[in-house]
Parts: sequence; C-alpha cells; structure tokens
Amino acid sequence: MKSLLKRGKNINLIIGLLILSTFLIMMLMSFFYTPHDVNAMNIANKIKAPNSVHWFGTDEFGRDIFSRIMQGTRTAFFIGTVAVTIGITLGTLIGGVAGYVGGWLDEIIMRIMDALMAFPGIILALMLIAVFGPGMVNTSIALGLMSIPGIARIARSGFIQHKEFEYVLSSKLIGVKPFKIMFQHILPNVSSPLIVAASINFAAAMLAEAGLSYLGLGVQPPDPSWGRMLRDSQSYLATAPWYTFAPGIAITFMVLGFYMLSNAIRDITDPRSN
Repeated sequence: MKSLLKRGKNINLIIGLLILSTFLIMMLMSFFYTPHDVNAMNIANKIKAPNSVHWFGTDEFGRDIFSRIMQGTRTAFFIGTVAVTIGITLGTLIGGVAGYVGGWLDEIIMRIMDALMAFPGIILALMLIAVFGPGMVNTSIALGLMSIPGIARIARSGFIQHKEFEYVLSSKLIGVKPFKIMFQHILPNVSSPLIVAASINFAAAMLAEAGLSYLGLGVQPPDPSWGRMLRDSQSYLATAPWYTFAPGIAITFMVLGFYMLSNAIRDITDPRSN
C-alpha cells in the first residue's frame, strides 16, 4: 500500500514537472526565437491548416499560431506569478496577524475576509478591471487581490495552531519580538499548505485570465493571450478547428501541470500520507 502511495506521488510530481518544464522552456525560447513573427500578418496565408511551415496552422490574419502559443506562455507565467505573489504576500500577512494576535482584531479581519469570499471572485476582478481598465498588469493585480481571502484563511489556521506550541511559548519567554516569532519561527512551519495554495492559485489565475481575455477584458492586443485566441477562433470552429484546439490544449495542460504538482507537494508534505 505504501509503495502504491509513493508511486502515485512520484507520477504526479514527474508528470507535473514535465508539463510545466515544457511550457517554461517554450517561454524562455520565445524571448529569443519564435518560428515566425508573432504579429506579422499575411492575409493571403490566413486560416491555413497545420503544415511543415506552420505547425499549428495560421489564424484569420495569417499569423503563425504556434509562435503565438509560445509567446502566450509569457503572458500566462507573468500573470500567474504576479497574482500569486500578491495573494501569498498579502494573504499570509493578513492571516498571520489575525491568527497570532487573535481577539477583536482577528474577528474584524476575518469578517472582512468572509465578506470578500462570499463575493464571487471573478465578479470582484471584473469590477477592478472596469475601474482601472484592462491590460496585463491590471489583470494580474485584480486576480492577485481576488486570491487574498482564501490564502489568509489558510495562513490564519496555521498560525492559530502553532502559536500555542512550546517553541513559540519559549520564544515569548525569552523576549523575542512578536513579528520575529511570526515570520521567522511560525511561518516556516506552516509553509507547506501555503505552497500548495500558491500552486493551485497559479492555475486558477491562468484560468481566470483566460476567461477575462475571452470576454475582452483581460490582456489586450497585440499581447498574445490564450483566452483571447479562443475568443477569436470561435467563428472558425467548424472550418478551422485547429485554431481553437491549440490554445484550448495549452490552457488544459498548463492547468493540469500545476494541479498535479500541487497534489504531489500536498502528499509529500502531509505526514498523514506516509
């Protein structure tokens, strides 16, 4: 039984890392090389099926789809990284303070977080984008703010549990400052669920960005976005299915990679699975 569990962890870890490494290599390559100019239009070459020159075919403007998929990885990783950084940083800070201090401050902070969680996250992101305007940076910030309440609750539960442990009580007795106890002693011991949450939120941010770009409220041209490519390909689904399949498969595999990686991290760091 243990060997089967260990094998399952290894499979999730290996496949997840393999998928994400492939996309990471594509992203790094796109800074230096793409088979074709991403924004070069050639109307005479529009809606061409996959061939030896255009591996994934061309879109309605004659642009190479594979090159746009490659550069779209930059958009996906940028938005996911910024959103997760904002969510983890502010969510951990807010949840850590609420859990460690407790009392009325905990009640006020968590009631605010509960109110934000009750409000659909994508609607909150739409409101922020409507106020500040669409674009890659604004979309990243909106998605990062959207993830704060969930991460704050995870951090709070960990800090509440650990603040009564002996190593924390001993630190208090010798006069260690609360901020140092929180982020040098407790935080490393509650980092595992936060890492899992970061991986899941990366995938969620990508999906949300694709949805916003599909609606025309996310990443704006000329920056390639897989969600916007899905929107543009909708009219050609019957005549040029490869146009839809390429960004759709890219989104599916990227999200799958992060979810498999998060499952592997959760199983490896959870002592109950050993």
